[in-house]
Amino acid sequence: MLIATWNVNSVRARLPRLLPWLETLRPDVVCLQELKCRDEDFPAGPLEELGYNILSYGQKTYNGVALLSLERAEDPIRGFPGDPDASQKRVITATFGDLRILNAYVVNGREVGCAAYQHKLDWLAKLREFVAAQLSEYPRLVLTGDFNITFDDRDVYDPEAWREKILCSTPERAALADLTGLGLTDLFRYFHDEGGHYSWFDFRTRGFQRKLGLRIDHFLASGPVLEASRDVRIDLVARDGEKPSDHAPVLLELLEQSEPSERGMTAETDTP
Repeated sequence: MLIATWNVNSVRARLPRLLPWLETLRPDVVCLQELKCRDEDFPAGPLEELGYNILSYGQKTYNGVALLSLERAEDPIRGFPGDPDASQKRVITATFGDLRILNAYVVNGREVGCAAYQHKLDWLAKLREFVAAQLSEYPRLVLTGDFNITFDDRDVYDPEAWREKILCSTPERAALADLTGLGLTDLFRYFHDEGGHYSWFDFRTRGFQRKLGLRIDHFLASGPVLEASRDVRIDLVARDGEKPSDHAPVLLELLEQSEPSERGMTAETDTP
């Protein structure tokens, strides 16, 4: 089973890249973030022609998440149940077989200390509460998406330049640790302990061309999923070329049966 997460930075703008990528890799489930379109404007037709079922939770101009799947999803949840503030479309959850997948687009936070930063920390607390409730019901669970947080300095091309800045501050990393503290494992780091692997590159500084990035797109998984995991890798080829997203897709490969995995497979599908 192949699961992908990809912040596409506008699904309609990225469709010419998304469609051939799907045709080539055929992931079983694709978790998209930053759709930047309402559900009624989602480009479903070409994706359905490729055999994908679609669950979307979008809004105009900002945010938005979706699940594309070759198998129909069950028990979908859009947003946080009972959340009075559903203005930002950032979480979508569903079950595929016996696997529960939570696709999240975490608040960016803008700048440490500002109101948006506190909103990010509050939102992460809501996410933790939701994940804990889901784990109690679904032991095979994957939390994935664009977290807008690095785990540690190995995820940062220049740790000193980013010290205590947004995406790298101590409170943000503590909130991410609170999620793994529920019994989830950072699967990429499980297989690839070394630093220097990045999933996001800033357009403004030509970060991709200079290999200056951050790892902020993650797969966090419960114990039974960890046992079935074979590898996690970053698809840098999909980040290259004309009109890319600023994020590369990240891919999780699961074994059909829960067998112990071997560490240390290729961390990136290719290096341009």
